Amino acid sequence: MRPPAQPEILSPRTKKGRGVFDDENLDILSHILDDFIKIPGTSIRFGLDGIVGLIPGIGDVIGGIASCVIIFAGWMRGVPYVVLTRMAANIVIEVIVGAIPLLGDAFDIAWRANRRNYALLTGSLYEPRKHTIQSWIFLFVLFAVLLTLMMIPMLIVAWIANGLMHSMFGVDVHFPLWH
Repeated sequence: MRPPAQPEILSPRTKKGRGVFDDENLDILSHILDDFIKIPGTSIRFGLDGIVGLIPGIGDVIGGIASCVIIFAGWMRGVPYVVLTRMAANIVIEVIVGAIPLLGDAFDIAWRANRRNYALLTGSLYEPRKHTIQSWIFLFVLFAVLLTLMMIPMLIVAWIANGLMHSMFGVDVHFPLWH
């Protein structure tokens, strides 16, 4: 009598999709999305992401969805969550800024989120500590910039309200941060 077959135990997120999400395929995908076409006589390169981004309204969203394949591959291959968050931030930045007509398309070509994300994916697998620290720093700076961008309009509105209150009623409104 043969002993019962033992099931194979796979470690989470590392063995699945090995062929589809290997370095070579992801490199090709990021190349096609970001820089496979070269403008003759220049060093400017762009890919399908830049071309699709020209479609008003949905082009950048479609490019962003295609870019998520690299993030999913990173998750499947065990990339640290902070690096995955940074990769997602790269795509969000590309989609949001890319939605601006003309300027956004130029930014799309220059930013190359997919090439950045591929480099983060491979780097975090081979030098995890370095890329984890860099990702924390990037996310901290991004958070600080976004917080500053949110505070500027609020401070301007408060300054205008103070000026209106002073000119209309002769009252100065004192904000705790302004002393």
